[in-house]
Amino acid sequence: MGIHHIEFWVRNWTLSRPFYDGLFRLVGWKKTSPVAYFNNETEIYFVEKPGLEKQSTVGPRHICLTAGNRETVESVSLWLKRQKAEIIRGPVEIPQYSPGYYTVDFRDPDGYIWEVAYAPNMKLTEMEGQQ
Repeated sequence: MGIHHIEFWVRNWTLSRPFYDGLFRLVGWKKTSPVAYFNNETEIYFVEKPGLEKQSTVGPRHICLTAGNRETVESVSLWLKRQKAEIIRGPVEIPQYSPGYYTVDFRDPDGYIWEVAYAPNMKLTEMEGQQ
């Protein structure tokens, strides 16, 4: 069981497409349609909503994509700088998250926050006794 897909809205796909083509290529996702990317488990696809205004509401803060190694995080960071994207943090190691956790956080063309992280020692486990 997992997440099948995530639908993500953008104001202008023509502006956003080159950004996402580059980002998903760097982290190893495949393009499955002109507006969708896939990592063999989850698909993220984009729907253009012209005139849509970003809202401050309760909901997800950011999406984190997994990097297979530190070099991928470095490559994404260098690519973001060439795109003149707003880098919020990184690349930086954050050992309090887990040993070796290495990340870069940034904004997409619509201002949403994304993260690419290498987390070689992070294991998600169920909390015992919590339902």
